[in-house]
Amino acid sequence: MGKIVRYIAVDGSAFVIATDSTDIVYEAEQIHKTSATVTAALGRLITATSMMGDMLKDKEDSITVRMNGAGPCGDLIAVSDYEGNTRGYVQNPVVEIPLKENGKLDVSGAVGTDGQLYVIKDIGMKEPYVGQVPIVSGEIAEDITNYFATSEQTPSVCALGVLVNPDLTVKKAGGYIIQLLPGCPDDIIDIIEKNVSEIPSVTTMLDEGMIPDEIAIKAMQGIELDKLDESTAEYRCNCSRKKVENALISTGIEALTEMANDDKDTKVECHFCNKEYVFTPQDIKQIINASTKK
Repeated sequence: MGKIVRYIAVDGSAFVIATDSTDIVYEAEQIHKTSATVTAALGRLITATSMMGDMLKDKEDSITVRMNGAGPCGDLIAVSDYEGNTRGYVQNPVVEIPLKENGKLDVSGAVGTDGQLYVIKDIGMKEPYVGQVPIVSGEIAEDITNYFATSEQTPSVCALGVLVNPDLTVKKAGGYIIQLLPGCPDDIIDIIEKNVSEIPSVTTMLDEGMIPDEIAIKAMQGIELDKLDESTAEYRCNCSRKKVENALISTGIEALTEMANDDKDTKVECHFCNKEYVFTPQDIKQIINASTKK
């Protein structure tokens, strides 16, 4: 399971959340069989979305983050509940592109920069909140930072990292988000800017054995902190046969009748966990009967 911790400055001037999402991103790679660069891209988005989910207030809240940068990996989507349990999907899981000049995976090259980042928050309102900003780098952390600054008017720093093993499994993954709260004094801003400029990469810290608490404290070094809470999170898909039935009903009676009259089974696969749901023609007829009686 992943671990998430949250701290706030004693004076209420700034907030930090940090996570070790290695197990979550590992599970995503195992499900989607992603190439190394796509693992890094999807893993970063899942990690950020998990932290953003953990920042929600109510247990029924959820958040979806989607990127469509027109890169070869296509659309990336991650969804999280209020506990940080998350799931993800990528349109094209295998993308082979050269490494960058510094020898690192070219996440931006896979994601692309010609598109939008969407954040959809379902927080119990009549309509979900939808924020939309242009993709600024395709590296994801910078794009999340830009979203907070532009759409939520919250000055933030987001750092994300995924370290991939030679066998394409995930060795380490995690991240942190720092946010300045209203009235944050200049001296605190200066300390945070200095820390961010000097702190090692997330994957370096995780690979050296640091835990989320230590990463959060290092990012806020020089600022007195109170720990708000800690929690665990996992890769969790909430698909079910009932939800698939509802999706089939939404296609309309005409489409369902065609399925029922076909001798073949109807197979529906969940994009997030690859679980397959099979409906026989008789199953479809029962769905039609149940929906017409409502």
